[in-house]
Amino acid sequence: MNEIKNIFKKIPKEIPDEIFQKILSTDKLKIERILSKGHASPKVGWYDQNTNEWVILLKGKAKLAFKESKNPVELTSGDYINIPSHVKHRVEWTDPSQETIWLAVHYR
Repeated sequence: MNEIKNIFKKIPKEIPDEIFQKILSTDKLKIERILSKGHASPKVGWYDQNTNEWVILLKGKAKLAFKESKNPVELTSGDYINIPSHVKHRVEWTDPSQETIWLAVHYR
């Protein structure tokens, strides 16, 4: 029997480093919960993934930067975006006053 879990439960009070938690993984699909609080990607380098990534911001606020765009994309609760493979991007900012909860779906 499958265990029921809740995406909004078991969130630590302190999040010193961004937390990536695998929910489901197959050879063609990976679903993960990401917890951020005031985190951003390193200023040097970009994510350049071999898979597509569909991500929804369930709670909080964030900004994503794309190498080919001048302006970052602002996300608030409920916003989602699809990032095709090899589109260079990074997390520019997440709200330091509250946790940001992402649900990311990586697929081929």
